[in-house]
Amino acid sequence: MIISQENIQKVLYELFVKYNFTKEKAQLLASVFTESTLDGVSSHGINRVPLFIEHIEKGVIKIDAEAEKVASFGSIERWDGNFGPGIINATKCTNRAIALAKQHGMGLVALRNTNHWMRGGTYGKQAAEANCMSILFTNTKPNMPPWGGKDSRIGNNPFVVSIPREKGNVILDMAISQFSFGKINDYRLKGEKLPFHGGWDDNDELSNDPDKILSKERGLPIGYWKGSALSMVLDMLATILSAGNSTYRISSKDIETGISQVFICIYPEVFNDSELQEKLMDEIIDYTHNVEPINSEDKIYYPGERSSQTRTKNLKDGIFVNESIWEKIMLLSKK
Repeated sequence: MIISQENIQKVLYELFVKYNFTKEKAQLLASVFTESTLDGVSSHGINRVPLFIEHIEKGVIKIDAEAEKVASFGSIERWDGNFGPGIINATKCTNRAIALAKQHGMGLVALRNTNHWMRGGTYGKQAAEANCMSILFTNTKPNMPPWGGKDSRIGNNPFVVSIPREKGNVILDMAISQFSFGKINDYRLKGEKLPFHGGWDDNDELSNDPDKILSKERGLPIGYWKGSALSMVLDMLATILSAGNSTYRISSKDIETGISQVFICIYPEVFNDSELQEKLMDEIIDYTHNVEPINSEDKIYYPGERSSQTRTKNLKDGIFVNESIWEKIMLLSKK
């Protein structure tokens, strides 16, 4: 189905108000889910809405909970999300990291007891639009085997880096698995195979079949053993800095909740050389753009460039939404 941005935003806003969110919070939630879908990331946008509502109904997400600061160490703070909505908690902690960065040059907020933040790039964009660089990451439930193992013991721990730039912000948003599980489910909804191996099947063979990978959630780490190690250290950092739950602790729950996240922002204006920064960024991007692609139909992109182009196209033509997902949302609206 092709649906306009305005229609998605309106339907989601009314849905969240119906589930007793304040108008301000409903507006934020609707905006984030819609913006992710507009950028072509339906896997962490519109497709996640039914599951988000399910977690509210089960009491996993506390509608009225507010993230609060529990410790402060100069430019470093610890916050507790009190099991509130991940989007609202992450937005608040990103804003706080931005404020700390503008005060100290760099700010770090470590958050515990929160829920899924949906698309991590949302908060990288938020920082970049405030003229801050950012490094953000979260742990998750176990959904990848450590390299050489059979069972999932590590998370695909999404990792975000953003850098503000006049000609288009650079925003890296990646899971430590070859494909995020939202993206794998996206392929499943479309009835398509993954373009590359994305995890293991029941026979311990690498597979590109979404159903076979999702059956036990055994994703393939990026870089094989290197991605496995990176997942572990991100989990360690998020857990230690927030004094929160590790992937091990999260695994004891039936539903992924109580996760730990880190929000680091850097204010580049402290160097007073913004023109040089832009020049250096353009130099790097121009150098990587100016390479002959292996496939003549391909183009080389910097992180965030493709999403920006998708946004422009979807604003003009409307947004593709999976029909079964939209039907679920409409049923929830009429429930």
